[in-house]
Amino acid sequence: MTGRPTEPILPNRRTFLRAAALTAVALPLAAACSPGYEESPDPLGPLLRAAETDAAGARALTGADAGAAEPVATARAAHAAALKTEVDRLNRPKPEQSGPAENPSSADGLKERLALARKQAEDLVPSLPRYRAGMVASIAAGCAALQQSSDKLGRGDDAGAVEVPAGTSLNQEAAEAVQQALAAEHAAIWVYGLVSAYLPAAFTSAVSRGSAEHVKRRDVCERMLSAAGQTPTGPEAAYVPPKPVTDGNSAMEIVATSEADATSAWLGVIDRTDDAALRKTALNALIGSARRGTAWRAEFGAKPVAIAMPGQAV
Repeated sequence: MTGRPTEPILPNRRTFLRAAALTAVALPLAAACSPGYEESPDPLGPLLRAAETDAAGARALTGADAGAAEPVATARAAHAAALKTEVDRLNRPKPEQSGPAENPSSADGLKERLALARKQAEDLVPSLPRYRAGMVASIAAGCAALQQSSDKLGRGDDAGAVEVPAGTSLNQEAAEAVQQALAAEHAAIWVYGLVSAYLPAAFTSAVSRGSAEHVKRRDVCERMLSAAGQTPTGPEAAYVPPKPVTDGNSAMEIVATSEADATSAWLGVIDRTDDAALRKTALNALIGSARRGTAWRAEFGAKPVAIAMPGQAV
């Protein structure tokens, strides 16, 4: 069964598919540290402050907005906890604050703050050290998933296109990560083909769009690997889900699982490259799968609807 490459790398908790096991090299925490003391403000400081403010504001909302706010409070608290651990670990100077952060007072306020937090995180991913880049990418995807979870949060925009990054030359470590992403894309294409027989006609368009997106990603992976002189991994002859697909709900669940496996695979690429363009390609793929997975989870009533940090081990 597949494992999902994450940071740190752990076996896949869902044990989704037997074939195409995804493995990766764990990055020691110490690798994220640089010698000496950084005198510049920690770039994660503003993200931490925003996550804490969002969580507090969401917890305080009541009435008609409470339903949309509850998952935001939980997820943003998880983001704050992850960021605080890392910020405290390096103990760099705190960024200057222009004024007190105001708690969002409505779902509209949360909508605006999620969009801002997502952009702030996305913008940092290309330049951060590896361990931090993976964590911040996961937070960006978590914000995007929250946007997708409710109309009151604006649904947000889809991620940018997943394209072959210009000027990128894959080293062996990055090539292995892209091979693992390719394996996840093969599995996702197979899953979308499988579920089409179990879902009502109303889902035909969603299935077609999801399948087409994974085909594009598969092609991108194959092109990157071929350009690097690597032989792309082919699809397995068959995949075995952990439980039978027998109806619409089980079909939706396996689609959501395949999207979650894809988030882990693409987060594994970010964890194993310093190339900014390749990170951006992987980030777009990570966010796209996080958003599609959220939509499918909502359809079959999964709780929580939005995963706080897509791609990370749970």
